[in-house]
Amino acid sequence: MQFTDLIEKHFRLQDSQKKALKKIGLKTIEDLLYHFPTRYGDTSEMKNISSLIAGETAVIFGRINGLKTGKAFIKRTPISEGVIEDETGKIKCIWFHQPYIAKMVQDGALVRVEGKVSDRKGVLGMMNPKIEVVGKLPTGVGDSLFGEEGEAHSLYPVYPESQGITSNWFYHAVQKILGSGILDNLLDSIPDYILKTYNLPSLTTALVWIHAPLKKEHAVSARKRFAFEEVFYIQLQKKKDRLLWQKEPAFVIEKTPAEIEQFVKRFPFTATEAQKKAIEAIMTDFRSGHAMSRLLEGDVGSGKTAVAASTAYSIITSHPKGQDFGNLQVTYMAPTEILAKQHFESFIQYFTYLNINIGLITGKECRKFPSKTNPKEWTHISKPQLLKWVENGEIPILIGTHALIQKNVKFKHLAYVIIDEQHRFGTAQRQKLAQKPTDLKKTDKPNINPHLLSMTATPIPRTLALTIYGDLDLTLLDQMPTGRKPIITEIVLPGERENTYTKIKKELIAGRQLYVICPRIDEPDPTKEMAVIAKSVTEEAERLERDVFPEYKDKIGILHSKMLPADKEYVMQEFKDGKIKILVATSVVEVGVNVPNATVIIIEGAERFGLAQLHQLRGRVIRSNDQAYCYIFADSKTQKTVDRLKAFKNSSNGFELAEFDLKLRGPGELSGNRQWGISDIGMEALRNLKMVEAARTEAEYLLTQDETLSSFPLLITKLTHRKEDEIHFE
Repeated sequence: MQFTDLIEKHFRLQDSQKKALKKIGLKTIEDLLYHFPTRYGDTSEMKNISSLIAGETAVIFGRINGLKTGKAFIKRTPISEGVIEDETGKIKCIWFHQPYIAKMVQDGALVRVEGKVSDRKGVLGMMNPKIEVVGKLPTGVGDSLFGEEGEAHSLYPVYPESQGITSNWFYHAVQKILGSGILDNLLDSIPDYILKTYNLPSLTTALVWIHAPLKKEHAVSARKRFAFEEVFYIQLQKKKDRLLWQKEPAFVIEKTPAEIEQFVKRFPFTATEAQKKAIEAIMTDFRSGHAMSRLLEGDVGSGKTAVAASTAYSIITSHPKGQDFGNLQVTYMAPTEILAKQHFESFIQYFTYLNINIGLITGKECRKFPSKTNPKEWTHISKPQLLKWVENGEIPILIGTHALIQKNVKFKHLAYVIIDEQHRFGTAQRQKLAQKPTDLKKTDKPNINPHLLSMTATPIPRTLALTIYGDLDLTLLDQMPTGRKPIITEIVLPGERENTYTKIKKELIAGRQLYVICPRIDEPDPTKEMAVIAKSVTEEAERLERDVFPEYKDKIGILHSKMLPADKEYVMQEFKDGKIKILVATSVVEVGVNVPNATVIIIEGAERFGLAQLHQLRGRVIRSNDQAYCYIFADSKTQKTVDRLKAFKNSSNGFELAEFDLKLRGPGELSGNRQWGISDIGMEALRNLKMVEAARTEAEYLLTQDETLSSFPLLITKLTHRKEDEIHFE
């Protein structure tokens, strides 16, 4: 058995199991070994069969007999069944969709069984319990499981499952792998001195301990090792990329603070101190001779676009080196067409007085400002024409969507790349834009890297920022523009809805607009046991139209991720133009268009969203100096929910909320379908700032000693393997 072997080479798989493994992303034996348990079956109390009670989860030990396969009576589902017996009684166990149990476990074997006790017509039983063959029965309960007289029994691992494959299957498969001798000659890529410094187990030991721990300390130690390892690899790759990036030549921009200040004074608002500090940090980078790589993080409405425009001004008013004519170029990438168009309009306002050309490129159209016929308006132009002007340097500012990273988009003197909503783009996309070649007249001169500014409104805990943005300097915009009124946030429990709707109607009558956010797109199927019962966009839009806001019947729109991009763009434009007064949507509007007139937001099922996400959604209505309102409709009254929502109500700082969410809900909630490209166990490290900083310190030290890592070939192999997996950290 080899790590690179396909799973099906060593395991007989049914079609449903193949589909399930593919869905989880497991192909090889190595993938299986790195499919770690989420918890261990040590929370249940060991019981005698005679003391079992229906509805409880319990662990029993006994001898299994009468094992056989069969078909369920109604749906003819394949099953295994058998009877467990101890000195106090017997209980029947049935395993649906797991006929292999009867073949894998021998009749008369001593077993450990864990599961929920059910009651069928007065007869107790267990459905789909976890089962494990043991060498001998333990002599007692609790700590005596690890005592000298009883069996030194391992904790039972519980694995992430998918329809068609169970935790029990993973347990037996991994035990077979561990017993094959595959770990005997396993080499560890983490240097020995790091393992000793932080008291981490070796790779071989950690793999055994995480899948088959004899005691809790083993499982904890193994998880600590793999959490550290993942963050360490990320830090190492980020630091390595940063060193390479800094060696490349970059454009030196020599604008004085006074020149920048003159531009900033043109804004219709006074710049905050945070904005001024951010601009100065960026200008310092511009003067350094190295390509800037900076992340600008600020709440919705904190003025990131103004910082981007001010620093872009210094670029487009600078000449290429050795010339007293022409402009350096700026490109600005946004995640959606409607956002790209919004920035295009904003930059026209900022730079009209300079009499320069500004271009827009999306998947659908190209625009140029100013128009030849009307210097105060933009005009549609052909894509070939726009690309020609960009390539010969006639367009100093080009704004667009993913269309910017196409091969046929070429610049003459690209000096500055701005990426909006950084987390919506993968690392590869970011790098493609930042490494756009400039026209160097086909000389042998080295390519000059543009400066890079990434921006995000997503509040990120410090540990996460240090990890995923390890190659970027971090700047925070932690102030809101003067004159901006604090948003009024209210928690609305089920009996308080009518009063809230009355308040909202007054705002609508006054000409304002309303967002209504729902956790689901469609109604859940009530017949499905695991269906999440939560408000849906489709049903809620109908209810609001019918029962709450009938006077706005034709002015209610819906928006969700299953809609075609063109339809989403159309609905958002209608909302922006005021034709739609009430927009019922999923959290797809979390990063959206600027609609200053939308001053009210309802968030249904608020307990289902993370605090950082709630803060992002609330930010949709902080777009003007008018009073804004956020109503949190919560169905759950548990203390944990109340504490979270009170923290949200009382805090206006997204960074504080992100840290609070990480501590309270845990990294699993934060990761959100692994949007950061970090595994669940890697996310565990993000609760521990010391661990993240230790990994960062060790990565930096290693690269100062050996920049190429030539002394650590196993690390080079590991980093290469991770890059090939195309993990995106944003």
